[in-house]
Amino acid sequence: MSARPDAAVATAETAALVETASAETAAESADPCCAAPLPVLGRDVTVPLVTGGEVTYAALDYAASAPALQRVWDDVAAYAPYYGSVHRGAGYLSQLSTDLFENSRVTVAEFLDCRPGDQVVFTRSTTDSLNLLAATLPADCQVFVFETEHHASLLPWRDARVTYLNAPRTPEQAVATLERALADRDPYGPALVCVTGASNVTGELWPVKELAAAAHAHGARIVLDAAQLAPHHPVSVQELDVDWIAFSGHKLYAPFGSGVLAGRADWLRDSEPYLAGGGASRKVARRADGGVDVEWHTTAARHEAGSPNVIGVYSIASACKALTEAGFDTLVARERHLIAKVREGLAEVPEVKVLSLFGDDAPRVGVISFVVEGWNSSHFAAALSAEYGIGVRDGLFCAHPLVRTLLGSDPQDPGECGAPEAAPGERSLNAIRVSFGAGTPDEHVERFVGAVKELVRDGAQWKYRTEDGRCVPDRG
Repeated sequence: MSARPDAAVATAETAALVETASAETAAESADPCCAAPLPVLGRDVTVPLVTGGEVTYAALDYAASAPALQRVWDDVAAYAPYYGSVHRGAGYLSQLSTDLFENSRVTVAEFLDCRPGDQVVFTRSTTDSLNLLAATLPADCQVFVFETEHHASLLPWRDARVTYLNAPRTPEQAVATLERALADRDPYGPALVCVTGASNVTGELWPVKELAAAAHAHGARIVLDAAQLAPHHPVSVQELDVDWIAFSGHKLYAPFGSGVLAGRADWLRDSEPYLAGGGASRKVARRADGGVDVEWHTTAARHEAGSPNVIGVYSIASACKALTEAGFDTLVARERHLIAKVREGLAEVPEVKVLSLFGDDAPRVGVISFVVEGWNSSHFAAALSAEYGIGVRDGLFCAHPLVRTLLGSDPQDPGECGAPEAAPGERSLNAIRVSFGAGTPDEHVERFVGAVKELVRDGAQWKYRTEDGRCVPDRG
């Protein structure tokens, strides 16, 4: 490749690759639900089965980490030979990389429909983004968070006074619960609400716009954890009227180690840098007493100390453009088609209980958790992998309080996130999660539903044992 890669569009070579992949799958119906899945890396990978032979891997753990879009991989590969230091070099590649990095910031701001004056700060992940925001809280700020949140949203507020709200059973109850808590806070000072856009356990959509209105009516601000929402639905800062949004590249088909915190600049500008070091500092000078005076940046760079992960940032921008160009109307329609296939298939198995907060009719993304009567969830997930080549998640999904509530367990019952102690056949405090998205073909969810039915009806074909807290095939 000899042409300079552009931050806003794929290179000619990359575009040609994407167009070729699109042409191969373009025999699709005009009906959006029948549209072909977006090409993802690893879509043709085969894995061995414990019962013999191989099968194309069905990646159904998108809620943990989604595969890279082929478009993203191609864009990153096209840029990689031109990699250079960002904001630090006079050379051509450094200047090119700096342009790429800053143009990626613009792309993300457009993807999120940010307000004029909002900052887009690049981080490592959603967890990192929310810990950054926690470090910017003004003095005496109170934080309000539902117990239903992922630990990334539940735990960063260690230096603040936190009110944990009980799990609501309807969207209306969520809004009413928050309004009461905010109205009753004492003292009536600065406050922040942290809420998910879509549950990483049930996939259900939360009433973000209504919660934002409630927060603002009571003098509070709100941050949206969009880790599970942004890959599936359009997210608009202005339409939802949230103050900040956090999400991860690895859930947005860009698994290269970057995340985003985007929103209002004042708390970010007025706080100490999240990390102290080069890039965050604008000027450093020795004082007469031997110390140093530091002038920190007031832009997003204030919280981006160190050499930036330009490849991770560019991959996020590429994913944002790819999803936008694919059209969220089409992506959402197709995902609803897949959700219906899975839910209807599971409903035909009486032993399966799907976990839900808001009920069967609640709108949701492609994340579904369930338990199977008579099965240890770790055992069931292991059998899906070893005997059918299907990758799902089992455990408490880094949302322990929510899963405990949904399973009706005592808060003190033992259980670990993804590492249950119970042996195959024994009851365990965990569940199974299947999740999918823009890159999932129909065959994967159809194979999953068929495997669930077969396992419940006939049992596993192989023996399993517990090893290092995990259920694995017994090959001895």
